[in-house]
Order: sequence, then C-alpha cells, then structure tokens
Amino acid sequence: MKSRYQYRIYPTPGQSQSLAQLFGCVRVVWNDALALCQQSDQLPKTTELQKVCITKAKKTQARGWLGVVSAIPLQQSIAALGVAFKNFFQSRSGKRKGRKVNPPRFKRKTNRQSARFTRGGFSIKNNKVYLAKIGKVKTQWSRPLPSEPSSVTVIKDCAGRYFLSFVVEVEPEINPPKNPSIGIDLGLKTFACCSNREKVNSPDYSHLYRKLKRHQRRLSKRQRGSKRYHRMRAKVAKVQARIRDKRKDFLHKLSTKVVNENQVIALEDLNVSGMLRNRRLSRAISQAGWYKFRSMCECKANKHNRDFRVISRWEPTSQVCSECGYRWGKLDLWVRTIVCVNCGVEHDRDDNASANIERVGVGHTHDIKWTGSACKTPPEAVCDELSTQQESRQSFLDGLTGKESPSL
Repeated sequence: MKSRYQYRIYPTPGQSQSLAQLFGCVRVVWNDALALCQQSDQLPKTTELQKVCITKAKKTQARGWLGVVSAIPLQQSIAALGVAFKNFFQSRSGKRKGRKVNPPRFKRKTNRQSARFTRGGFSIKNNKVYLAKIGKVKTQWSRPLPSEPSSVTVIKDCAGRYFLSFVVEVEPEINPPKNPSIGIDLGLKTFACCSNREKVNSPDYSHLYRKLKRHQRRLSKRQRGSKRYHRMRAKVAKVQARIRDKRKDFLHKLSTKVVNENQVIALEDLNVSGMLRNRRLSRAISQAGWYKFRSMCECKANKHNRDFRVISRWEPTSQVCSECGYRWGKLDLWVRTIVCVNCGVEHDRDDNASANIERVGVGHTHDIKWTGSACKTPPEAVCDELSTQQESRQSFLDGLTGKESPSL
C-alpha cells in the first residue's frame, strides 16, 4: 500500500526565489488549462492541454518564461487538473462515494503552493534532495524512508514553511493487539471516552485563539495590498498553522495508540455537517476534528490489519442501559449521569454510550435501524414440519386449558 512521508526543508534564499518562480509557473499553467476547459464544449484531453498550455505557450512572448523551470511539474499540474475533473464528474454521477466534489477552481498566489516531481525530476544523495533546476535542498529527516519514493511534492504553506511530501510503498504491519475491541464516544470537552473507562481530554487552544483573534482584528484595520497588510497576514497564518499542527499531532498520537492496542475499533457515524448548524457549538465542533480522527483510524486500521467499524448514527447509544438493555429515552445535554430504573446501576453518560458503541460494533447488540438481508432468517433454517417454537407454544396453551397434547 502507498503512504506519504512529509519532511521540513530549509531552502537558501536563491532556492526560495527559484521555488517561487516554479510555483508561479505551475499556477499559471493550471489557470490557463482550466480557462481553456471552461471555454470548450467538450473537456479536452490531457495531451491536448499540455501541447497548448506548455509546448506552444513557451514559444510565445507572453509565456516564454515557462521554459526556465522544469517541465515535469508543469505536466503534473495539468494531469492533476484532469484528475480533479474526473473526481467531479464521478461525484455528480454517483460513482464516487462520499461528499459531492466541487469543480476545480483557479489558484491564487496567496494560497498554499505546490509542485510535483516524478522520477527523473528528483534524487536523494547524502541526506539531501536534488530537485531539477532547483538544486540540493537541505532536509530535516525526522524518520527514514521505508522504500524508494516514486514522486515528491514541494509544498509551501501560507505561513511560509517549506515541506517535501514523498509517496512510498509500505508493507502492512501486523502486531498482536492488547485488547479485542474498543468503543469510542467522541465529545467536545472530553474528546474521546473509551469503553475501557479511559477518557482523553481535548487540547487547550484558548491561548492560541486569543492570539489569533487579536491578530485578525489588527489585520482588518490594515490597508489591503500594503506591506503592513502582508506582514500581518503572515502572522495570522503562522498562528493558524500552530493551531493546525497542535490538533494534527494530538489526533495522530491518539489514533496510533487506539489502533495499536485494539483489534476492533468501533465509532459512531456523527452528522457533523448537521451539528455545525448549532450556532452555540459550531465553532467548538469544527475545532475538535472528529472526522479527521475517524479517517486517521480507518487508514491506520488498514495498515495494521485491524477491523474498523462505524455504527449507525440513529443507534440510541445514550438512551439504552449498557448493563441490562433497558431503554429510558432521550436525555438533555446537561444530564451527565443517570441511574437505570430497571437494574439500579448508575451510569456516566459518555461511559455508557461508549460501551453501547462497542457492543453494537462487535455485533453483541443488534442495530435496530438495520433491515438488510443479513438480518433475515435464512431459508435453510425454515423446515416444513411444525417448528419447535410452535410445539412449545401449543403445549403451553394445552397446559392452560387442561388438554393433553396430541401425539404427532
């Protein structure tokens, strides 16, 4: 299976200028090809776009500077545009699963920049990565590459940081788990409440968000396009990058721990887009990163040969007692503990929900909303003679009436 390994790089001032020129050429080729696709009645082929937007454009005076940079990232830019259109059409026709994909848009200079090199455009020598017409770039190797990379993408984020993203082939890791299964109930203050009574609190972003709010307020008072505006915009981007990195580090560590220690991981299918309509909790929900945690667990479960299961969002995990199965109904959000009126056990709301998620995910409890063929009685289980259930029911009725059961 393929995986991505990302490393931080520190280019020299000359290399930074060459990378800026490369990003500009890639962006212009993308925008020219996208404009040509929008003007055409039928989507042109990738080879035709490369011929018009790269080969012929280099010979013109307006686009003659495209020949200064390597041609490989320019070709990959048009190939990526073709993939974007393919994903868009398959999403609209229903062939692609998941959310609807929007059509590709024009790239801007102030957004995240990237350029992709394939084999022949880069090489790795003496812990330095050589990029075509850029030179050897100093790389911070945080971990070794498991295999020879097939491609590398140079990335510059909005905060001005440079990264290299390698695509490598990795072998699935099979390690014996400590626990057979686990159910996880996601929340806001307590990010994850596990069925093994372990709770993981969400990171504290309050200091960073106060700083971000102060910088954004100052940015709104700057004149757009001025030097002070661009300096303040860079400060805002750096704070946002710190928040994003802190959240990503937390989710990676938690998902790795969950996947390594458990064979079956069960989560609940949350309607995050619907929850974001709540104006009181929308900001906190968007900051939590629930869907990102789910995608990380699913990806790492495939890598480590684990079973990842998502139960229905309509399963009443907070309305059913995990001990006796008694259903007490809906609860308000402020109710955190409840005593079951049937068995008398006091439950924590999140602990009870995580236990129910594990039972449904493993299969010990039936999903009440599932009506597929797997829930129906198979034909081989039905016999032509009187079933055992009917016999016991008839004998019970005869015992009540005082009659003897006729011999069959």
